[in-house]
Amino acid sequence: MAKKVLIISTSIRPNSNSEILANAFADGARTSGNEVELISLKNKTIDFCKGCFACQKLGHCVIKDDANAITEKMLNADVIVWATPIYYYEMSGQMKTMIDRANPLFTLDYRFRDVYLLTTAAEDEAYVDEGALKGVQGWIDCFEKARFAGKVFAGGFTVPKEIEGSTKLKEAFEMGKAIS
Repeated sequence: MAKKVLIISTSIRPNSNSEILANAFADGARTSGNEVELISLKNKTIDFCKGCFACQKLGHCVIKDDANAITEKMLNADVIVWATPIYYYEMSGQMKTMIDRANPLFTLDYRFRDVYLLTTAAEDEAYVDEGALKGVQGWIDCFEKARFAGKVFAGGFTVPKEIEGSTKLKEAFEMGKAIS
């Protein structure tokens, strides 16, 4: 049965390597017949969480911006994929802000079960994405029906589009293709 795959690209850089990696994952997931939507946080208004917890009672955030529509898409997705550049050994600030703003999901009957992480960075050492992975795992741990399903880390890329031609794109494609 086809799954609804939501990919959230958190880089705001034009032609970003993490978004190119996300597109490769999306192509793979589509190849297997899944319904895929890629949302970019570029040009989106997403304010910081105020910590008021009104969302726990209302089922949605009281802040009126683009985060509410994205959270609604997250609620109805079977698979969530986060794509982020690594900044200072951690996920992008845009990604963390979106994760915080998805707090209404905690009390709702969310559909997602599998969560993936796609990361790119200038440095290429294996440990570079560990902070982002820990942050995503912390988010997943709050959702008892969800699990971390896999990751692709692509290091050694600093300028836009530099990832093109990398074997990491094939790795992301194959990971997406394996969703069924």
